[in-house]
Amino acid sequence: MDLAIVPFDSFPKDQHTLYQEWFNFADSDGDGRFTGSDATKFFSMSNLSRQDLRQIPASAVTSIIDGLKKLYIQKLRPLEATYRFNDFVSPLLTNSDFDAKPMVLLLGQYSTGKTTFIKHMLNSNYPGAHIGPEPTTDRFVVVMSGPDERSIPGNTIAVQADMPFSGLSNFGSAFLSKFECSQMPHPLLEQITFVDSPGVLSGEKQRTQRAYDFTGVTSWFAAKCDLILLLFDPHKLDVSDEFKRVISSLRGHDDKIRVVLNKSHQVDTQQLMRIYGALMWSLGKVLNTPEVMRVYLGSFNDKPIDYAQNGPLGSDLFEKEQEDLLSDLKDIPRKACDRKINEFVKRARAAKIHAYIISHLKKQMPALMGKTKAQEKLITNLDIEFAKVQRDFHLPAGDFPNVDEYREKLCGFNFDKFERLKPKMIDAVDDMLAYDIPNLLKTFRNPYG
Repeated sequence: MDLAIVPFDSFPKDQHTLYQEWFNFADSDGDGRFTGSDATKFFSMSNLSRQDLRQIPASAVTSIIDGLKKLYIQKLRPLEATYRFNDFVSPLLTNSDFDAKPMVLLLGQYSTGKTTFIKHMLNSNYPGAHIGPEPTTDRFVVVMSGPDERSIPGNTIAVQADMPFSGLSNFGSAFLSKFECSQMPHPLLEQITFVDSPGVLSGEKQRTQRAYDFTGVTSWFAAKCDLILLLFDPHKLDVSDEFKRVISSLRGHDDKIRVVLNKSHQVDTQQLMRIYGALMWSLGKVLNTPEVMRVYLGSFNDKPIDYAQNGPLGSDLFEKEQEDLLSDLKDIPRKACDRKINEFVKRARAAKIHAYIISHLKKQMPALMGKTKAQEKLITNLDIEFAKVQRDFHLPAGDFPNVDEYREKLCGFNFDKFERLKPKMIDAVDDMLAYDIPNLLKTFRNPYG
């Protein structure tokens, strides 16, 4: 059990400070999680049992976020741990994941204005920011609130228990060396955290030169973020192979995506109309969806902009478009609680599907002979097994994971060691979705208004 997620004020007021001190002392590696001797040390000092920690009293739940933490510990996390959800889909959640500020992820090819956009929003540079026509941002940079201006290396930020980035450790040191956190005091950053990303270059060679899974990291951030901005330059509308993979990895987060056609002032009105049409056509092919995505036109720059070539409507159009986008950004903190609930429910559904798949694969394994061949056959025919699970348990096809990605992950596991289906765990999650979460919403108002 991850004790970092337990609210210590759930214990009597005269004791919770002492429990927190014991917790900090026993957590020898400082990562906010207990393993082996850490847990033994804590339980011996506190005279508490694991069962005591699971029985968090209702009085400790004072908000929707507290309620979600309690539901996660008691009902969802046991299912995830039993069926190794963290090895296939997403790391187990910690306290910092629930308490994190809303995040905005910026994606785009190099020199489309991602770093300049953040600078425009903050009206100042952030530590470590570099801007230029060449590819200047070669790493993922989290821009967040802090007491002073400083840059924190990725290896450090990934092990801080109060930061929601511990899951990035799974991408290895090669990624963490290309990841950093930039902190500075700013009123906007007290409400929103920005994630700047390396520019996506064209060609297959660029992907193979990366020492880490760029698409996987992007997908991880997309799941955590509240808004995803895809930035395009009017002069760089081609969607490279890597950018296609990145955009494809955003599937399932369509409601978060907004497209920004930046530097729009650099072309006249007629060219802008043609560019807008070409962009919509390109995105339609990549996203493979009939819905039209919202595209904002604008020029997010801290320098004065000359709208002369855009005609009399240019300045007015761009100002209104930028106001609409800024309004979208301002809504993020207000909708953050709703977004957390939405992501929590999505996670619960994904964990249920995963449990059904894993237990089904376990059930198909022979008792004695031919286990290796049986496992190979199951992996090869995984799409057929998915269809069986869907039919047997009446599950929506759209909730199932990508079969090719799942097949690749399964190759590293022994199916014989998987757990059989535990109906009580599934029922607990079903009850949580059907009753507990609706009751939680009735009890508490959205803290953001």
